Amino acid sequence: MNPDSYTTMDEVRGGVDALDRQLVALLGQRFAHMRAAARIKPDRSAVRDEARKRQVIDQARNEAERTGAPADIIADLWEQLVEASIAYELAEYDRTRS
Repeated sequence: MNPDSYTTMDEVRGGVDALDRQLVALLGQRFAHMRAAARIKPDRSAVRDEARKRQVIDQARNEAERTGAPADIIADLWEQLVEASIAYELAEYDRTRS
């Protein structure tokens, strides 16, 4: 896939659809890591770690800047992703200990 060589919207849409499939698969792997974290953490209060949250978002912003992606948009997306991950991990923590 090389968007610079696309000449039709079908190519653009096909490229986006292929990337979306990859992103969903990667997000599935990320949430599997959240399940592992929920299993490993000793208590519920360890799920929310604001320092780690900031680190993850900053790393995403830095990687976006390094690759020329829109850093502010990526940071906003990662804020949402990390909050969703925390909510998921909390639910998994509760589910596995009830």
